[in-house]
Amino acid sequence: MHDHHHHHCRKRTFWDRRNFLFQSGGGIAGLALAHMLDREGVLAAPADGCGDPIPGNPFAPRAPHFEPRATAVISLFMSGGVSQVDTFDPKPALTKYAGQPMAESVVVRQGHPGPLMPSPFEFHRHGESGIEVSEIFPHLAKKVDEMAFIRSLYGRSNDHIQATYEMQSGQIRMGFPAVGSWVTYGLGSESASLPAFVVMNDYRGGPLGGPNDWSAGFMPAAYQGTLFRAVGDPIVDLQPPEGMTVEQQRARLDTLARLNEMDMARNPGNSELAARISSYELAYRMQGCAPEAVDTSSESEAMKKLYGLDNALTEPFGRQCLMARRLVERGVRFVQLFHGGLGVQNTDTWDAHSNLKENHTQHAAETDQPIAGLLTDLKARGMLDSTLIVWHAEFGRMPISQRGVGRDHNPGAMTGWMAGAGIQGGQVVGASDEFGYKAEQQRVSPHDLHATMLHLLGMDHTKLTYRYNGRDMRLTDVHGTLIPQIVA
Repeated sequence: MHDHHHHHCRKRTFWDRRNFLFQSGGGIAGLALAHMLDREGVLAAPADGCGDPIPGNPFAPRAPHFEPRATAVISLFMSGGVSQVDTFDPKPALTKYAGQPMAESVVVRQGHPGPLMPSPFEFHRHGESGIEVSEIFPHLAKKVDEMAFIRSLYGRSNDHIQATYEMQSGQIRMGFPAVGSWVTYGLGSESASLPAFVVMNDYRGGPLGGPNDWSAGFMPAAYQGTLFRAVGDPIVDLQPPEGMTVEQQRARLDTLARLNEMDMARNPGNSELAARISSYELAYRMQGCAPEAVDTSSESEAMKKLYGLDNALTEPFGRQCLMARRLVERGVRFVQLFHGGLGVQNTDTWDAHSNLKENHTQHAAETDQPIAGLLTDLKARGMLDSTLIVWHAEFGRMPISQRGVGRDHNPGAMTGWMAGAGIQGGQVVGASDEFGYKAEQQRVSPHDLHATMLHLLGMDHTKLTYRYNGRDMRLTDVHGTLIPQIVA
């Protein structure tokens, strides 16, 4: 084998040039083509269990470690940092001791720290469970019996970018695969015509950290998220150039595939080349499938109204939630929605430094009906038990005021919630202290959250590993404890 390889290598000038072009070439990075090669019998049979995936087809469906509770995830990320004490973690002590300084010294990120500040919003009990929810979420309040709230989440950084990295990849620095990348690596794809991992940004701009938030890190680029747009063509440059016929495009792809197969035969270990080959065919298939998958115009008027598409305030995120359902319905494994984008001013996100009441009233109104509509729709279609919904942000906010009317960043305590995947709703996991400053009872780290998500998808987080730099890397590093109430 070695001699055969040596005989074909010659001077490799042409190979180096082609390899350079493949490495730096455009195309839709992170997509995959596997279907055509599989059809031609080029690929090996799918592997099961753990370990590295098949080099030729990174998206072949792979068996989970055990029976999964869910087969897909819709992650709802509220960029900017949602105030837990003004949404899902009521603190009467803030009203009782309003205007007084906190007893312990607090770590503030920015200036103008003030005294304890009560929530400007009223909380009311809802559902059979009687869970308290802020008045700014009237639609989600009706869903509390389907939601499991985690009031003891915490992170390590009070910087937006690092905290977002941690929630997306488990690490506070860039260069590590996102949760969606790990899920795609572990389970493969259920669709031959759509990416396994799709990302949609807020119409006002992407989240802090940008594409690093859905990067495949040290894994092959095939596992990174594919960015879809909510309006117009879902992917930039998806359609072929004007004047190119379907026959011409097919002939080009077939020729390219034959050339690439020759290179794969000579360099069987080049998984990046195999992933690059894959990307072209999937892009070709997506030209017909992706626009249809995200075309909400075919939905009934009642369905559009359910998601809030008839209201200018709720329409942008409502459309994304509806698109997320359509994508999951068609086999997409992981859909990541970012609400709140880095626009002209920080009021475009949940980053409520200057006017918490105005900020959270607006952003809650933008998302409340769309997310409640998503839960209603998935349940009506019998999809909720097979779909995991996760709602969270990069960190919470301080119980003390900033400039009298806002709240600073607080990674010490935040609230998130999960629904679907057979999770017992109407429950509260953990608790923060009486002021909502620090997670106190049953503290839940991002590693714990990620371990739990993987478990619901049928994967043991300690066994889902990727060999890199001589070490078996994990999404949860050397940490991670399952949240028992969620996986029960």
